[in-house]
Formats: sequence, structure tokens, C-alpha cells
Amino acid sequence: MAGHSKWHNIRHKKNAKDAKRGKLFMKLAKEIYVAAKQGGADLETNAALRLAVDKAKSNNMPNENIERAIKKAAGNLEGENYEEFTYEGYGPGGIAVMVDVLTDNKNRTASEVRHAFNKNNGNLGENGCVSFMFHRKGYIVIERSNIEVDEDEFMLEAIEAGSEEIESNEEVFELFTDPTDFESVRNTLTQQYTTAAAELTMVADNYTPVSDEHREDMEKLIDMLEDLDDVQEVHHNMQ
Repeated sequence: MAGHSKWHNIRHKKNAKDAKRGKLFMKLAKEIYVAAKQGGADLETNAALRLAVDKAKSNNMPNENIERAIKKAAGNLEGENYEEFTYEGYGPGGIAVMVDVLTDNKNRTASEVRHAFNKNNGNLGENGCVSFMFHRKGYIVIERSNIEVDEDEFMLEAIEAGSEEIESNEEVFELFTDPTDFESVRNTLTQQYTTAAAELTMVADNYTPVSDEHREDMEKLIDMLEDLDDVQEVHHNMQ
């Protein structure tokens, strides 16, 4: 993953979603619902739910929306039954793509995802065709403007907290952790620093350079997939 900035993609996605806040809140509510349904509605004992709620709050989702999603999962309100799974395929130029979805209608979602790939010079593949190129990681972003210590001191603190890898640019530090260490690293660092992003995600082992033409098509594919109601996250290995 060295040499690749995931923050650029996250910031682009956040800016795009700001214009579609209602759709964003719906996706966040589904994520909260599934986390609570699978692990219980207690934030103290359900790490996945804590993470989903923190993500929702960082996107300014109203507390009443958060509470409604948790109540649905607990059976206090009538709710939907969502399935969680991942599509795999190839984008323009052979870029590996993984699409995480939450859906109450697999046939609808499969049709919509396949259409997005076909329309943008990609193709949907079989399960396992690209997943071996990715690994699950904890990912934390801290903006440099929020840091008063020098770079070496911060990196030492991040390593001591449990970060496996640290990348930096003029704007941010990007920290990668083992998934099992993610919450402890985040909790340690947030005692001193404000995080701009914190999530468990899929990170590619290597990134592939593409032509300008393929990059344009790939960005259209990503935008079209992320605009689908059932799509939660899109992962890829485009450099």
C-alpha cells in the first residue's frame, strides 16, 4: 500500500456525498442497523456499532436518525432485513474493484451493479477474482493542521500506539493498523488528536497506474456505483 494516498479518494467521496445528504444518511442508517442487528444495540459491547455511529456523527447525521436505526435493529420498530455481501470485478484498464452492499433485494442490486460495470467498460467477475489483492485494515486520518508536535514525534507516538504503517503528505497523516488493533489505536490517538476519518476498510496490496482515458471511465464507474442506494463502499486498486 506504500506510496498511495487513500485520503484523496475519501475526501472526493465526502464532497460528492455532501450534495446528496439524504442518500448518505440512508446508507449510514443501514450500516448502523446491520451492526446493531448482528451484535446487539449496546454501544459499550458492540465495537462495530460504535464505529458505525461514530461514522454517522462525523457526517453530521442527526441523533434521532441514529437512534431510530438502532431501535429498528432491536425490534422496537418495524425494520427491513438486509443482506451484506461483496461483488468483485474489473474496471477499465483491468483495475480491480470490490463493491460492498447492503440490500433487501439481491436481484435488484445485482442488476444495478452489473449495469454500472457494463456501462463504464468494466465487467463483473466471480467471487474471489480480485479479493486476494486486498486485505482488511484499520485506517485513520489525522490532519497535520491539528498537530503541534513535529513529524518524527508524532510518528513515534503512532507506532507506539500500534500503527503498522504511516504515510504522510502536506495535509494529513494516514495510519494503517491491523483490524484487531484498530479500536485501541484510534482510542489512544484521539486522546490527543482529532481524526478526519477512522474506519475499517479494504486496502489493496499494490496499485495499478492507468491511462487518462481509463481513469476517466473508472471515476465514472465509481461515481455510478456509489450513487446506488444499496452500495455502501467501493474499493479499487487504481493508482
